[in-house]
Amino acid sequence: MTTAQIGVTGLAVMGANLARNFARNGYTVALHNRTKARTDQLVADHGSEGDFVPTETLEEFVAALERPRRVLIMVKAGDPVDAVIDEITPLLEAGDIVIDGGNSQYTDTRRREASLSELGLHFVGIGVSGGEEGALNGPSIMPGGSAESYRSLGPMLEKISAHVGDDPCCAWIGTDGAGHFVKMVHNGIEYADMQLIGEAHDLLRSVAGIEPEEQSGIFADWNTGDLASFLIEITAEVLAHRDAATGKPFIDVVVDSAGQKGTGRWTVASALDLGSPASGIAESVFARALSSQRDQREEARNVLSGPEPAGEADESFVDDVRQALYASKLVSYAQGFDIIVRGADEYGWDLNLSEIASLWRGGCIIRADLLDVIRRAYRDQRPANLLFAPEFADAIAKAAPAWRRVVAAAVQSGVPVPAFSASLAYYDALRRDRLPAALTQGLRDLFGAHTYQREDAEGTFHTMWGQDKREVRQ
Repeated sequence: MTTAQIGVTGLAVMGANLARNFARNGYTVALHNRTKARTDQLVADHGSEGDFVPTETLEEFVAALERPRRVLIMVKAGDPVDAVIDEITPLLEAGDIVIDGGNSQYTDTRRREASLSELGLHFVGIGVSGGEEGALNGPSIMPGGSAESYRSLGPMLEKISAHVGDDPCCAWIGTDGAGHFVKMVHNGIEYADMQLIGEAHDLLRSVAGIEPEEQSGIFADWNTGDLASFLIEITAEVLAHRDAATGKPFIDVVVDSAGQKGTGRWTVASALDLGSPASGIAESVFARALSSQRDQREEARNVLSGPEPAGEADESFVDDVRQALYASKLVSYAQGFDIIVRGADEYGWDLNLSEIASLWRGGCIIRADLLDVIRRAYRDQRPANLLFAPEFADAIAKAAPAWRRVVAAAVQSGVPVPAFSASLAYYDALRRDRLPAALTQGLRDLFGAHTYQREDAEGTFHTMWGQDKREVRQ
């Protein structure tokens, strides 16, 4: 019987929660999992939430779906996605829609879309942000694929997505891999945001001597102003938490080695490929890598010397850190949107930056009040760089003195602030009249005859360095 509007195969936490979300919103959902026990458990635990059609085989699963069939694959990114696609596509018909809701690399999505389109099938890569809670209660959803597929699938995705007011945090991003590309960049900004918050916490403790529980109140207060965001909100919660076993602050019993699943690295690699200077995002990824080198760090403490933080600072330092955090956060968004712009140019995507900012206002991990200002900036002005929007140019100009004081204090105290300092360096590099790249180009011309251009003449030139140093036009 063809009864279900959508089917979900892969019922781990994210897949199960998305299936429940669809059912809660009035859709009949076909269920499939490699092990049927997981399907049975979902129905047993949550069958009262809506209409589910449990199936045991992919043949039963496909038969349970109305046309055009909408098949949502929720398995681990990489080869497992290809394996499911290979297994299910022979059972589908032209016009059916295969959806990958995992954290797949956008290049894989582009490849899969091209391959399935030859079979007459639509392939849609959707970025889903918000974790398991968002998947259940309303995530931010970033779908790619064809416009035709979105006409069939989009209303369903919009209904289950988070909403800000009446606006769904879901919209068609663009063709082929655009959805997964934008989700990847979202995660890169998320990496930077968390690293900046971590550096702010370290500064407040190491330089100002403020313990986690008191910091919790500071972050809660910051969450009422221009830094208001989901990550600032939960930072206050984590800092306030005490370990039940030891009575110590929770963060003091957690191993200081940050994990990562790959999307941050993909963002940085894509930025390099596209020539987008995402230095703040890159430093946040490298900071996680360095945190994981615990053996080297332990040896370094016995070998390398440096200043020790004093652990005390005047009250103005707290507000300086707040301003530095806000300015650096703006840079991370600016760098993320620059990657998106350059990706759109490279792959021929017509991306709506204002709409992308709007999708991130609810449901996702980086949701923040700031995104509404970003949405308006791209809607009304379309600045070449987000920092050029008058609202942000003025905000950073006001924050810059505090930003510089914080980075200087960190350097003097021996407290690493790679994301703060890289973000400040990016800002300063953008605004400088001349950069040392002129010397770099001169050196390249001397050792490799790579040529250079002149400020006062058109064309490309080379100096005969090993001869009489005369200049020749190339």
